[in-house]
Amino acid sequence: MTRRFVEAVNARDAERILAHATNDHVFIDSLGFRTTGRAQLREAWSAYFKMVPDFRISLDQVIEHGEVVVAFGAASGTWKGKAPPRAEDRWSTPAAWRAVVRAGQVAEWRVYADNEPLRAIQRRNGAAPIAPGGRERVQDPRARAPGDPPPPDERL
Repeated sequence: MTRRFVEAVNARDAERILAHATNDHVFIDSLGFRTTGRAQLREAWSAYFKMVPDFRISLDQVIEHGEVVVAFGAASGTWKGKAPPRAEDRWSTPAAWRAVVRAGQVAEWRVYADNEPLRAIQRRNGAAPIAPGGRERVQDPRARAPGDPPPPDERL
């Protein structure tokens, strides 16, 4: 199931992503912002694909344990900005993803990746960094999976 979800992401098809997601799907980005609700998820994925039109997830290893799937690899793409994508605005970063799968669909998709390569490109181009867009920050430590590191603002 996780591979089909990733294939939908790599096709940059928000509808196909949602077809592989539960109705109560939760997306948690690498900054700890949570997006729920099919309309919000559709909007978030569509907006991201406009910003990074060639976004791609490459998987090196996938580990399944019951309902939890953990994947390791890289995320990459080219930031579009206001102009057509340029080669110098291409980025890639190691990444990991944690999925919770229920009844053959992804109930939660959580990203662990360094956003700095994309943020550096945005700064270099005079653009505002990625905004959370009204998404809810995961504040409750119980909302994190066991063993997850705390968000950066909770570290020493």
